[in-house]
Amino acid sequence: MNMENFSLNSAKSFLGKNVNLHLKDGAVIINVQLTGIRKSDLGKGNLVECVPYGNHNIVRIPLRNIAWAELLNLCLMQTAG
Repeated sequence: MNMENFSLNSAKSFLGKNVNLHLKDGAVIINVQLTGIRKSDLGKGNLVECVPYGNHNIVRIPLRNIAWAELLNLCLMQTAG
């Protein structure tokens, strides 16, 4: 699923799901579960909270840095391994 602009509404639609996050700088953060959205401590913008697969630490990424999210099908990954 490719999105033109990743927005707050887009992020909300992926909450609780595993995705690959494609950042605007070209980097890709693979297989994270989006767990929440919160306001930045500095008051500007929103942060997307996610947990990498196999980890319990929350990572926060500024929403404005995300270009789009790719939904993962975990059933396919489990049968391939």
